Formats: sequence, C-alpha cells, structure tokens
Amino acid sequence: MFPRRPLLRIALIIILGLISALCIHAGQTYLTASNSSSSAPGITQLTGEQLGDIGQSASQSAPLLPPETKELLARVPGGLYSPPRGDVRLVVISDLNSAYGSTDYDPEVDKAISLLPFWRPDMVVCSGDMVAGQYPSLTEVQLQAMWSAFDSHVAAPLRKAKLPYGFTMGNHDSSSARSVTGKFLFARERNVAANYWNQPSHNPGVEFVDKFEFPFYYTFKYKDVFFLAWDGSSDFIPQDKLKWVERALQSPAAKKAKIKILLGHLPLYAITVGRNDPGEVMANTERLRAMLERNQVHTYISGHDHAYYPAHKGKLQLLHMGILGAGPRPYLNSRLAPRKSLTVMDIKFGTAELTTYTTYDMRTMQPIKYAELPRSITGHNGMVLRRDVELNDLSDSERDSCKKQLGAGLCSA
Repeated sequence: MFPRRPLLRIALIIILGLISALCIHAGQTYLTASNSSSSAPGITQLTGEQLGDIGQSASQSAPLLPPETKELLARVPGGLYSPPRGDVRLVVISDLNSAYGSTDYDPEVDKAISLLPFWRPDMVVCSGDMVAGQYPSLTEVQLQAMWSAFDSHVAAPLRKAKLPYGFTMGNHDSSSARSVTGKFLFARERNVAANYWNQPSHNPGVEFVDKFEFPFYYTFKYKDVFFLAWDGSSDFIPQDKLKWVERALQSPAAKKAKIKILLGHLPLYAITVGRNDPGEVMANTERLRAMLERNQVHTYISGHDHAYYPAHKGKLQLLHMGILGAGPRPYLNSRLAPRKSLTVMDIKFGTAELTTYTTYDMRTMQPIKYAELPRSITGHNGMVLRRDVELNDLSDSERDSCKKQLGAGLCSA
C-alpha cells in the first residue's frame, strides 16, 4: 500500500497541468480569432477603391463595377492604370463617327463608354463628330437615324449614369460651311442636330450658364471650371459670334472660375497628314489665339485631326484629341503609326499646370507617354510644341527646319 502524501502530491501536479493546458489553448484560440477579425477589413479596403484613388492599377474586383467593365479590365495585362485624381475629372473623347451615313460605331466607342465606371469622371467632354454627316444626299430620315444611333451608343448610357456631357459640334455633325451667298451648305444637318439636342429628353445634363445658340454656341460650368463651346465645324466664326465669345469669357461666371476651357472641333494649328491645309484649321489663327489669351483661356480642346497631341503655343494649352471612330491619322513628318485614343483630364486647382492628361492607346489600353510623341509639329500655319517642351529645348536643326518652311514669324513658342 502506497503512502498517502506522495499520492496527493501526484494528483495535485496532474490537476495543475490540466488547468495550464486549458488556459494556453484558450489564449491561442482567442488570439487567432482576434487577428483574423481585425486584419480582414484592412486588406479589403486596400485592394479595392483606395488603390484606384492613389493612382495604382485598380482591382478588377472593385465594387460597383458593372460586368462589362470588369470584363474589359480583365483583358488588360497587369491591370488598367488609374491616375491620381484631381479636384475635377473629365473623360475627353472625340471623332466617334464611321463612314458617311453610318448608324454603326467602331468597337472603341462602346469600349470607352463601358470603361467610364472605372475612371469615375465628373463629366464627359467631346470635341465633335458624333455622327457621320456632311454628305449632301443624306435625307432627313437618315440624319435622324444617325442621331438615334448616337443616342443609343453614347448619350443614353451617359444619361442613365447621370454623367453630364459637354460637347462641341463637328463638321460631320452640322457643318457651318457656307455658299458664296452666305447660306449654310448643310442647313438640313444643322436643323436635325439642333432638333435632337433641344429635345428635353436629350438634355446633356450640364449646368448651363448661357444657352445663346445651343448646341452651336453656349457656355456651362462645373464647380470652378468654366466651359465655352463655339461652332468650329468650319474654319470661320462670324464677327458677331466672336463678340459673344468675348462677352461670355468676361461674364461673372467666367471671372469667378479657376480655369476656362474652350471646346471646338477644328484646331488652331495643323498636326496630321491630310489636315495640313487652309480650311482644315481655324482661320485667322493668330488673332483667335491672341483673343483667347487675352481672356485667360487655359486650354483649347479640339478634334478633327484624328491624333492625340498635347501641345502649347504662347500662353495657351492645346489638347488635340485622338479618335475613337474610323480613320486615325499619322503626325506630320513622323513615322509613328496612327492609333486611337481617349484622354482622362484631371484638373487640380492650386497647381502650376492645373491640368494633367492620362491618354490611353485604345488597342493596348496602355498610357501614352509624352516622350513617345514628336517634340514639335510644324504645319502650314505654325509650329506647336509638345506640352513638356520649351522652344529653348529644341535643337538648332529643329528650329531651322521650321524657319525654312514658314519663316521665323510662325516658328515662335
């Protein structure tokens, strides 16, 4: 028979051991549960919306993106780049049309509209050529069918998304070209276009300041941004309309704004093959530019040349918009292949440049870098410099090339 004390001691040791094991197990269970519950929300936030906001490639599984947007994002190797957001974000598109009379759109148009939820713009802006007119034999029924197709592909989705749409009229929308007697050559197209845009159901959703001769001449604003659209669907703007432009740019709303942006279809200066002739750019270019500078216009957004080129001349920024529709064009004196593109413009108040462009090649969906583009382009009516290039940055041979073509007067910065 064993002594009683050793047995009690052994029993006590066993009991204490069991209690210690239970305590350790409970502590480990608590720590595991605590760690998993505290870390999961942080991971979800970091890989979702926040990544897009800090300028990284946004997660393809980001919330609130429609299926068609997710599908397009999934096709971009490494994810679609999302630029740092400014105080105001615009998605800028241009030249959407296909062949004369067409009611179909190239796939890049639908692709651009489907990707808008990814960029989350405050507004969409278009520098013209929304339909495929400027053809005398097109009937009123055909013209109406084109605008109906535009509505289906572009305007209706924007209204559904509650995205304001600021635009200017292009030569294929409603050319303002006139006959020798002063009559509009494409009056029918202008009437059909005006009827479409003035229907209450087709309200573009912008905050109008002055509807003057909407949709050809009008102003609107968004927060501290003032926009003016003029009728650059041909190269000539009548004097009475230019007087309205100056009054509008000096209106209380314009003076209060932190940036003024002009929308027009024809550019001030030629940059592409097939567009380097009088009539393909605005007439009286230098006088127009002086007027815009005098009225503190920051940027002129134009289309028509079918190529993206971020430029500047004097005090004016020039955003030549790329094309989504048919027929991208090569740059003058360049071997670069033509491509379709879309631009995200972020406006950041209080910064020196005010605006930042992120422009995507619509085939690869990769951002186009400034360094990929010509440092300058010389057309028949002047030289423009790439946005990040100053005149002093050009070599002697680059400057001499312009002077030989145009003379020193048109080769200034």
